[in-house]
Formats: sequence, structure tokens, C-alpha cells
Amino acid sequence: MPELPEVEVTRRYMASLLEGRAARAVRVYERRLRWPVPRSLAATLAGQRLQRMDRRAKYLLWRFEHGVLISHLGMSGSWRIYPGPPDGAIPARGRHDHVDLEFDSMLARLTDPRRFGALLWHPASAGEVERHPLLAGLGPEPLEADFDGSRLFQATRGRTASIKQLVLAGDAVVGVGNIYASESLFDAGIDPRVPAGRLSRARCTRLAQAIRAVLTRAIDAGGSTLRDYASADGAQGQYPLQARVYGRDGLECLVCGRPIRRIVQGQRATYWCARCQR
Repeated sequence: MPELPEVEVTRRYMASLLEGRAARAVRVYERRLRWPVPRSLAATLAGQRLQRMDRRAKYLLWRFEHGVLISHLGMSGSWRIYPGPPDGAIPARGRHDHVDLEFDSMLARLTDPRRFGALLWHPASAGEVERHPLLAGLGPEPLEADFDGSRLFQATRGRTASIKQLVLAGDAVVGVGNIYASESLFDAGIDPRVPAGRLSRARCTRLAQAIRAVLTRAIDAGGSTLRDYASADGAQGQYPLQARVYGRDGLECLVCGRPIRRIVQGQRATYWCARCQR
């Protein structure tokens, strides 16, 4: 599933090519995503200029003057950018290509094999997009200044769930997917099974710093490609090549040499080192 680094890599590439361009056409080939793509989307966007592309957690926010297009990649989605006519020939549509957004000399195409993604319109008349039901309850952004050890410490008080599960839940911090949670806990030296409420303020500070560092490295590496994900330029994410614990069960820990363990928490695999993480 594309997580925060993959969405941020996609956002940066698409923003560099599409911001300031006007939407010329919208072609919806398959409306049945996680929620139906609005039938009025083509008429809504026709001739409108994309002012800015932002991200909130794992949602892409295409900001137009009269509203915001909310995009989520689901489990298997991706956007690709192609040169549009007359500069390039648009590739033939594949069976999993569901939406084309055509801008001035550029085409953005949404591909989603499992159709768990979303493409929804939030009109400016409905207020700030941050109030949308999909966004309103999200936790703090891990790369923003207001996320730190003190905030994470407060979010863990009274919580009996494991720290790994709390990090994944999205209310204490958003966008830290399974790969990056395992990696962050390793960097912070914290056992993923520890109840979140037992962490000290100092350990929460180490974990907040580790989350920020791991996500930054992942973005610099283009994210992680495990199955379907590719950036909007078609490049695959290279972060798994840097992973210190994820996917390395049975191999030697790069720090202490002890074998990396694999357990299952909440139906997701967790990788950790029993010597380095306490």
C-alpha cells in the first residue's frame, strides 16, 4: 500500500509539472473506485487551473480556485504523467487505467488494479477541505514542526496497545506505514511490543526523531516498491534496499549480528532485533 513517502514522492513530481496548468478534459473510464467518482467531475474541472498540489497524510489535495480534488491511492493505485498532444502520443489505456486528467500538454492517468483508491470533489462552498470527513480526524503530520516527542508522549498516555499498533493507527501520527514503523522503532531502539503507555518522554522523543528521519530517507529514495507502486514518472521506490530490519527476518542485525525476528501484530508483519530493541 502506498504510504506517506510514496504519496509525497508522487506529489512533488506531479506538482512540478502540473501546477499552474489548466484542466482541458477529464475522462472517467471506471467510476467504481472505493467511492464512486463524481459524474460531474469533467464539467467541474473543465478550464480550471490547478493552483497547488498538497498532501495530507496519504491524500493528495489538488487545489483549484473553486474547490479541491481529493485523491487516495488505496492499496494499489498510482498516478502517471505523460506528455499530452501535440508533444506526445497518449499511451493506449490499460484495463486498470480508470481516470485521465488532461492539462495543457500534460496527461495525468490514475491506475488502480484493486480499485480501493478514491477521487472525490470538495467544493469551496463546503468550507476548508481539512474539515472533510476523510481528513478531519487525522493525526499530526510527522514531518511538520508540531510533531515532536512531547506530542507523541501525550498521545501515548493511557494507551495499552503496542507502540507499533499505535504508530500505525493514524491518530497519534499519520502516514507511518508498516515498513516505516518497523524501521523507526529499530532506529529508536524500542521493542515494537511495548505498550504505548509505558514509554517515557525521552523514548517518545527518540521515536519521533526516528520517524522523521526514516520518512525523510524513504522520500529521498523514492519510497518503497513491493508490488504495484511506481512514482508518477514510472520509477520504482528504492528504500527497501536501505531497510535495516524490514524483510530481513533470519538475517543478521546490521548493528549487533543477532538474527532479525519476524512476528505478526494486527495481521501485519513486524521485523525487529531482540537485542537492539528494548
